[in-house]
This record gives sequence, structure tokens and C-alpha cells, in this order.
Amino acid sequence: MPQDFSQRILNWFDQHGRKHLPWQQNITPYSVWISEIMLQQTQVSTVIPYFERFMARFPSVQQLAAAEIDEVLHLWTGLGYYSRARNLHKAAQYVVSHYQGEFPKGQLALTELPGVGRSTAGAIEAIGNRGIATILDGNVKRVLARFHAIEGWPGQTQVEKQLWQVAEQHTPQQRCADYTQAMMDMGATLCTRSKPKCTECPLNNDCRALAENKIADLPGKKPRKTLPIKNSTMYIIADQQGHILLKKRPPQGIWGGLWVLPEFENPDQINQIGDLDGYNPLPGFRHTFSHFHLDIEVMSVTLKNKHPQIMDADDMLWYNYYQPAAIGLAAPVKQLLDRYHEETA
Repeated sequence: MPQDFSQRILNWFDQHGRKHLPWQQNITPYSVWISEIMLQQTQVSTVIPYFERFMARFPSVQQLAAAEIDEVLHLWTGLGYYSRARNLHKAAQYVVSHYQGEFPKGQLALTELPGVGRSTAGAIEAIGNRGIATILDGNVKRVLARFHAIEGWPGQTQVEKQLWQVAEQHTPQQRCADYTQAMMDMGATLCTRSKPKCTECPLNNDCRALAENKIADLPGKKPRKTLPIKNSTMYIIADQQGHILLKKRPPQGIWGGLWVLPEFENPDQINQIGDLDGYNPLPGFRHTFSHFHLDIEVMSVTLKNKHPQIMDADDMLWYNYYQPAAIGLAAPVKQLLDRYHEETA
């Protein structure tokens, strides 16, 4: 059965698989790594322009390692999950310092890189290094959970262990790179979460979920939990030239290393920045993280003048919207700045 499974997948891939994505051209371990990290929890159509810009600026791991983290985060702005970008930068420096700029061989060695888990390492090894390795990303979990009718949420240890076992059984010794890409394509284009194209699937004759009418139930869903709500007030502080004050977040935690609008425990602290000219509330909004909702109130502040000592702080910046610095902005901050300049233009 495993050999028959992989052969059917490969036959389908030869006819219908995706072969023209940017990261499928001039394949290297570096390009596979960048694409795999970007594709985590992000759709292909969203990733394509980010990948192309990123590779144009950082065509090699050496250039990425030598870059300032602000520029890396700047090119990541809008992709979300910014720890991925911080780990990319750290991992690039690790490859340069420990492996002289050559990616290590072997799935286990690749998991030493910051931000590279077992499945991502498998993709780099199979596609980038042309080795034999197994992957188990979200798309592959869905295909295998349905084919084998594996019950339960894949995030549970026992369920994931079972999925890894069958994934390894099906991984072929020949054409492992094509098979790896094919399994990702299967989950992305045929065995989708909703409205899967079962009639077009090369596995439909033996798919247990299809036979048992369990397609909609598998894989099992993550248990729902009520997210807590936190509150914040962000201040859009503009000087007489229209430049906006930004503050850099600490490297760790929410929006780590990104530039955001300042928040104050006491609004009187604004007087330390400059003399107020105006103070107006703007429409607030909710931003949802994976583990909590953040309800953001927004205050617009204009200054008659700004105090010179604020310019001495390394974590403060007067941001020119029309000639922006190459820095990483948290997504809601970018949205707020866009909206603010539309309304004040």
C-alpha cells in the first residue's frame, strides 16, 4: 500500500501539480527555507510578492545574516507572526557562523536552526538538499487524516504521533522531492478544508473518510476556547511637519523588535515629548492574536513643537509617511497610519 500510495500521488503531480511557483525555480536549500517559513499559516497568493521582494533584497544566506533586523522586519511587514522573521535572521547567522554559509544536510541537523521544526526541516532536506525526508504540515495532516480516518485534533500529541508514523511509511525512496511538493499541493488544491474535490483525487478509491462519509469531520478540530480581552490606547503624535512618533518594541514578546505607536500609562507623559496643539479621539478597533483580543483606542495628538531630548532616544523615531524608513511596522500600526494619512491628506 505505501508504494502504491506514493506512486498515485506522483502520477497526479506529474499531470496536475504546481511547478511554476517562484520558489520552485532555481531551487536551493536557502530558497526552500525562506518559502517554507513564509508559507507557515499564510496562503500562497499572499506569500508570492513577499518572497520575490525578500529574495531580490537577500539573494543569499550571507546577505540575510549581514542585514540589520529592522530591514528584515520591514520586508516582513504585513505577513504577521513576526517571530518567523526574527528567527530567519538568527538562523541565517547560525548557518554562516556554524556551517560557513552552507545549509546542513539531514532533517535532524536542520532542526538546530532557530524557527525550523521537524516538518520544515523535512521540506528543506527533501526539496532543497534532495535527500530522503518526511514532512507533516497542515495540508499533509489533512490528506493523511482523511485517507486513514485518523480521529482527533492533529495538535494532540498522540494524534500527531500517529500521523507522523503513516507519513513516514508513505514517503518514497525515489523522487522524494516531487512527492513532498505533491503532498503539499494535494492538501492545498484538492483535499481542502471545505469543499474538497474528492472526485478528482487519485486516492479516492481507498480513502476511508470518503468511504465512511467523514470528510467534513476529519481532521478533528481544535477545541475552542474563549480568548481573553486586553485593552490599549495608542497615540498618533504628529509634529508640525506631519511626522509621526514611533517607539521600538523590545526584541521579545508581542510585536518584538517592531516599531509601534507609543502607549502611555499616564497621558501627561506626552508633555515630555512636546507642547500640545490638539488632542482628538479616533475610531478604535480590535486586533486578534492567537491567544487574546486586543481592543485598541486611538488618540490623535498634534504638537506645537517637540522637545529636543526625545531625538536622543534610540528606541524613538519620527516617521515620515511619504519617505518611510526601512523599518518593521506592526500590521495594525501600518493600517492606522494609512487611515490617518487618508483622513489628513
